[in-house]
Amino acid sequence: MPSKNVIPRRQLWLIGVLLLSLCARAGGAQDELEDLLEGFEQEEEVILDDAANAEPTFWELDGAVSVSASYAYAHDSSEEIKKEYRGLAVLRTQLSLELDLNLPREWKARVAGRGFYDFAYAIQGRDKFTRDAKQAHVSLVEFQEVWLQGSLLPQLDLKFGRQIVNWGRSETIRILDVLNPLDNREPGLIDIEDLRLPVTMTRLDYFYGAWTLTGIAVHEARFNEDLEFGSEFFPFDIELPSEETPANGGSDTEWAAALTGIFSGWDLSLHWARFFDDQPHLELVPLGMGPPTLLLRHSRLTMFGASTNYALGDWLLKAEGAYLNGLEFFVPPPDEPAEKSRFDVLVGIEYAGFRDATVTFELANRHISGYHSNLAAGLNFAQRNSLESSFRYSADFINSRLHLTYLAAVFGLTGDDGGFTRLSLDYELRDALTVGGGLVLYWGGDLPFFEGIRKNDRLFLTAKYSF
Repeated sequence: MPSKNVIPRRQLWLIGVLLLSLCARAGGAQDELEDLLEGFEQEEEVILDDAANAEPTFWELDGAVSVSASYAYAHDSSEEIKKEYRGLAVLRTQLSLELDLNLPREWKARVAGRGFYDFAYAIQGRDKFTRDAKQAHVSLVEFQEVWLQGSLLPQLDLKFGRQIVNWGRSETIRILDVLNPLDNREPGLIDIEDLRLPVTMTRLDYFYGAWTLTGIAVHEARFNEDLEFGSEFFPFDIELPSEETPANGGSDTEWAAALTGIFSGWDLSLHWARFFDDQPHLELVPLGMGPPTLLLRHSRLTMFGASTNYALGDWLLKAEGAYLNGLEFFVPPPDEPAEKSRFDVLVGIEYAGFRDATVTFELANRHISGYHSNLAAGLNFAQRNSLESSFRYSADFINSRLHLTYLAAVFGLTGDDGGFTRLSLDYELRDALTVGGGLVLYWGGDLPFFEGIRKNDRLFLTAKYSF
């Protein structure tokens, strides 16, 4: 079992790969590598077509067909826990479609959706898995972004429908990014930009010089797609109580506003939101004449926040801060006020001075005001200060056709709470065809979630054809 005090040694070889890549950037080995592989690339004939100068069409349909697979190799064959997920864990085919419409008066509309089917469950035996796990992972057909956008006045824009609004500056850690839920069912495998789930909202943007004033009403009650009972990453052996979801719209509408200024070399934004917490808490609810029952409910939170970016040559400095009020923890602490407040702060730095490469480091702390040791018990596992950091290295090789990404997410000062690392490579065989693969390693720690998934290491492969 790996030590809980430091990042395990088995993660360090990934850092070695990163250092070799950085040395290649600094020493010019990139040019030699591209010269060596130049013969493998086929020159494509350039065909001049009048289509490039054609008028834009009324509609445009894009899509992609993809196949993804993952292999869980770290489970101990002598253990009974999660034995159904040993070996082939995912073999998923997916179709994504996106229809964009160019309407009169420069209005636009989009309708997007996806559907997938995972053959791994049939191969492993569907009867081995829980009902909740099969409902969430075997198949899905859903609408994603569905919206209408245009100008009501020269300085006033409207966007209505299912959409994504990202207030955050971080690539990995959420501070101000609170309006869209996330798909958390496969931790560490996908970047956060691809995890956001669209929700139905009305957005108004008023432009005045360098400033934009935004008002948002969120009409759809949609929360994180979290781990289901019996799924591979679900850390407990017991099923959670039923979840009560607020109504769509009406008095349960969520509200948000932002003021953003973009200037030469820097920007600033101020934020406010009144929304439901994605993380539910337990409540004992009376049921008429019968005995009370436990339900999962979502608290109303109020957030005030600010963020900024500052560009300095090849460096980008970023910062986010938020004050949250109304937090309720999973199990209410005895003899303590149920609601707490929290201060979240993030600082980050990004360097793009390498050729075709970017390095990003981010550090965040979440401080609970009025903390009591009772919050650490009863499945809350809350800490007065929760430290989280991330390191990302992204690089392109071979005329920007080979893409390398290394990501480390560390919880606790030295990873003592747990974390994961991911190394991935994607290669564009043709303009529309990309293949890739990689490795995700988890390590356990003081947080029970990471301790429960420390043996979920996996290899993954992907192939995607876009049209």
